[in-house]
Amino acid sequence: MSGAREIKSRVNSIQSTRKVTKAMQMVSTAKMRRAVNEVIHIRPYAHGAWSVLANLSRAVKSSRNPLLQKREVKKVLIILITSNRGLCGGFNTKISKMFSSYLEDILSLKRVGKVKNEEKKTKEKIVVDVLSVGKKGEKMALSHGLHLVASFPDLMHTPSFEESRLVANMAIEGFEKKECDKVCVIYTDYVSSLVQQTKIRQILPLDVEEFEKQLAEMDILAKEYAMPEKPFEYTIEPSPEKVLEVLIPSLIRTMVYHMTLESNASKEASRMIAMKNATDAAGEIADELTLVYNRVRQSKITQEIAEISAGRAALEE
Repeated sequence: MSGAREIKSRVNSIQSTRKVTKAMQMVSTAKMRRAVNEVIHIRPYAHGAWSVLANLSRAVKSSRNPLLQKREVKKVLIILITSNRGLCGGFNTKISKMFSSYLEDILSLKRVGKVKNEEKKTKEKIVVDVLSVGKKGEKMALSHGLHLVASFPDLMHTPSFEESRLVANMAIEGFEKKECDKVCVIYTDYVSSLVQQTKIRQILPLDVEEFEKQLAEMDILAKEYAMPEKPFEYTIEPSPEKVLEVLIPSLIRTMVYHMTLESNASKEASRMIAMKNATDAAGEIADELTLVYNRVRQSKITQEIAEISAGRAALEE
């Protein structure tokens, strides 16, 4: 019966694992509901704020605001929003693939330098820095040999506006001080519990066309809060420049917070599905092994009965 005992031990082990994955699934379900609720509440505000900024930026034909100024890209700052740990399906894998692909596109480009209006003299690669939100993002940056500016692992554990504001402020200050010429965010949009979309967004310098694309791509809000074909007319005091000066940093902070909430909801949904699949798989394996165990046990019993019967027959002879 050693074979049967071994199979029974495996069944018990798998059933114990199934209890753990089932508990993790229940926890992730509760967290996902809370995270999705936060996302649903912020989406209308984010959409409305971005619409105002897009229309206001179109109304201002030329602006000296540093956050609107495009310049030669020498350094890129990537805000990488990932989870702190695994066991969440393909959530981090999709981010890693997009991050690697985007790095290849950036690092394959070279900055052309000119000396005294002469032809090309030097070619320098674009420098990429990473600001991580989540521990997995740290590992991705270090594995590619990139400079990690800062890390905010607690922000993905308990998303808060105050901490996401620190992330946004670092990006804004770095752009204003010309420590970076472009700021992008790699995050995951929550569509449903089964569908999450990994995306790259440029938040600095601000681009009206980019805003319009973002507004058009927003899941349900693209239909519920469709952008008008013509910009709204605003009565602005004291001036558009002053309004933009105050409005832009505030909306960038809102954008980062919104992306963090979207990623958090996507992470919990992905973990819930992963744990559900693991629980179902463990149940199927346990059922199959139980069937095998019963067959082995039945075979052993049948063999013992046959041996007893054969022995009795031999004695009667």
